[in-house]
Amino acid sequence: MKSFPPLKLGAHLALTLGLCAALAACSTPGQPNAQARPLPASAAGLPDAATSTVSDAWWRSWNDAQLNQLIEQALQGSPSMADVQARVRRMQALSGVVDSAAWPQASLGAELGRQRYSANGLYPPPIAGSTRSNDTLQLGIGWSLDLWGQHRAELAAAIGQVHAAEADAAVATNTLVMQVIRGHVALARLLAQHEVAVRTTQQRQQMQQLVAQRREAGLDTRIEQAQSDSTLADAAAQAESLKEQITLARHQLAVLTGQAPQALDAWRPQLHALHIGVLPATIGVDLLGRRPDVVAARWRVQAAQQDIQVARTQFYPNVNLNAFAGFNALGMSHLLDAGSRQYGLAPAVRLPLFDGGRLRAQLSGREAEHVSAVASYNNAVLNAVREAADAIASSQSLERQWTEQSRALASAQSAHALAQQRQQAGLGNQLAVLSAESAVLAQRRLSIELQARQLDNRAKLMHALGGGWSEPSLPNTFATQTPR
Repeated sequence: MKSFPPLKLGAHLALTLGLCAALAACSTPGQPNAQARPLPASAAGLPDAATSTVSDAWWRSWNDAQLNQLIEQALQGSPSMADVQARVRRMQALSGVVDSAAWPQASLGAELGRQRYSANGLYPPPIAGSTRSNDTLQLGIGWSLDLWGQHRAELAAAIGQVHAAEADAAVATNTLVMQVIRGHVALARLLAQHEVAVRTTQQRQQMQQLVAQRREAGLDTRIEQAQSDSTLADAAAQAESLKEQITLARHQLAVLTGQAPQALDAWRPQLHALHIGVLPATIGVDLLGRRPDVVAARWRVQAAQQDIQVARTQFYPNVNLNAFAGFNALGMSHLLDAGSRQYGLAPAVRLPLFDGGRLRAQLSGREAEHVSAVASYNNAVLNAVREAADAIASSQSLERQWTEQSRALASAQSAHALAQQRQQAGLGNQLAVLSAESAVLAQRRLSIELQARQLDNRAKLMHALGGGWSEPSLPNTFATQTPR
């Protein structure tokens, strides 16, 4: 029988690559399925115009030093911010792990063992029946060839997830700032309402005293006295309720900023210290690049596309090159001898032939994840446009309401002033003055509520506009990649 010479290492490699090319036609994922498409900006009703610029620290334009201090404390001390930053670092670490898989891997190993060899075993004398050291010192190198773009797609998907996590961190930052501002405004509203409630209680006490005097003079009955007592008790109960709400609001705001619940017991924000600027003239298409939640959803679509590419490469041959070189000897004294050296090259090819539909199911799952990611992106776009449009519409309506409310308050104050003038002229009494003041206090309560709503809505508008955040590396296309 004719014998064939052993193959050289180069011939092994050539044979492996040739076999890989031959097997590539044996398994195919088929044509890509039709994929969902992201919603274009025009479908969301956004004009091709630029939205008014929002500063990164947009809350500073409100000119409230207390608010600035509170937000800085929240950004530094809030546990939620530490959590999202840790998630960003985790995704960055995972992308580094994925990136390392595309490069050759090397390892150095040493094995030192001592063994008694059987006298009746495989090894002949003088090894048989002796006790010897079996030592190995070896360098191993492995490399998975990225012939079909699997590693590149995995890295692109991992980078997309990193960018999405960074955008999520910006979402958390903007949301935290908005919550702090809204809590600050809510506390200021409660404090202002409490001042009105205290004055209302004092006014009701004066009215009660007047009614008691009139009853003694025979001008009023027990009915008027009972009504006066009831309104005084109601005013006192409202004042006490507001005190409770103030305490709870301070606790909530303190914990939100990463402090103990009692840390803000002396915190007294004022509504009149907060100022809001002019509304943006229009909401343009650039809103979709300024909203971090939209950007995060878009990066996840990009990552899902790359995951589809990874799933498709699983149908093609996987080629790994492994090599080793080192020394092996029975006994440490001969370990580094020239005759103890060993080396080898072991190329390997893996091609799935029969997997029970596992790879196709995996590909189908990745395509479904892409559809879900696109749907989430489209939903984020529509919600972004709605939130911004709602906030602007509310701001415009609140401005008109404020104009009318200012007129109502001015009218009540004018009536109160006239009642005071009539009393001073001897044409009226103190009870009429106090009754007119009741209307003023009622209008002040409405004014406080309306002013707080304006400030609260402006905070929501700034959040809806992205809070001054921008993403310079935002992908411009959703191009679907196909395997080579």
